[in-house]
Amino acid sequence: MEKVRLGRTNIVVNKNGFGALPVQRVSKEDAQVILRKAYENGIQFFDSARAYSDSEEKIGLALSDVRENIFIATKTMATTVEDFWQDLEMSLKMLKTDYIDIYQFHNPSFCPKPNDGTGLYEAMEEAKRQGKIRFIGLTNHGWKVAKEAIESGLYDTLQFPFSYLASDAEEELVRLCQEHDVGFICMKALSGGLITRSDIAYAYLNQFPHALPIWGIQKESELDEFLSYQECPPALTKEIQAIIEHDRQELSGQFCRGCGYCMPCPQGIVINQCARMSLMLRRAPASGWLSEKWQAEMKKIESCIHCNQCVSRCPYGLNTPELLLKNYEDYQTFLK
Repeated sequence: MEKVRLGRTNIVVNKNGFGALPVQRVSKEDAQVILRKAYENGIQFFDSARAYSDSEEKIGLALSDVRENIFIATKTMATTVEDFWQDLEMSLKMLKTDYIDIYQFHNPSFCPKPNDGTGLYEAMEEAKRQGKIRFIGLTNHGWKVAKEAIESGLYDTLQFPFSYLASDAEEELVRLCQEHDVGFICMKALSGGLITRSDIAYAYLNQFPHALPIWGIQKESELDEFLSYQECPPALTKEIQAIIEHDRQELSGQFCRGCGYCMPCPQGIVINQCARMSLMLRRAPASGWLSEKWQAEMKKIESCIHCNQCVSRCPYGLNTPELLLKNYEDYQTFLK
């Protein structure tokens, strides 16, 4: 079983981390079965967030009796000190624990630092002094903020999207984490569903011994897939490398990762799906995306008022209205 050391935290866990965003979509009973099975099969690292509705509660229900054997990371989107403490106390209550191993700022638009006027980093330090958190982390989708966090020396871990579709600049972040002894937690290793073979995703990430992928899991079948790699990790063969190169050419450039930070849209457009529909049609069974439901969702693109709220929120700097229109035009060719 592959092990990962999360930088200067000295937390050592197996190469499979559990991303608990998707368990908010299943019942409490099903979530407990999946979470417990993950733990009983060697998964030790569980990542959630205050913003993930009842995800923390489900972790607490499933794993509070084995708390000393696992590591929990969660997040706050607080922009004020008051909200920070409210989020932290609620997370502790939902998780049924008196401490959080890694408490992370959740995709902030800037890198919180001491004396920046917000008081947020000072609140993190106080929470650590009180023993309510062990380590301080930051998650982000923006390269600039992530790099600043690594180089600041203030953060024990960074959580960032990383897959074999990563750019050279994104790979640089992973190397920087290693150089600065910052734990690297890898989210979106399947690039929001655009990568359809988890074995290839796993094989690629195995090249980075200090990177911990957290896989978004909501079905036992998905969990079983990742558990199988613990005993038989996929190798980066010439065949797999060829698939990676093909996908990089097909998916390089300005494409939507489906992160959802552009949402909600004032016109009700499901931007984080509609803006990448062309890719989904070609990389997944098309029939589901051509249903009456999705035809109606795609038609909403006609009502775009170009308010550019989505543009201002996109961590990848995409021209989202233009991307929506291109996807809509392409979508219509599949309906003929």
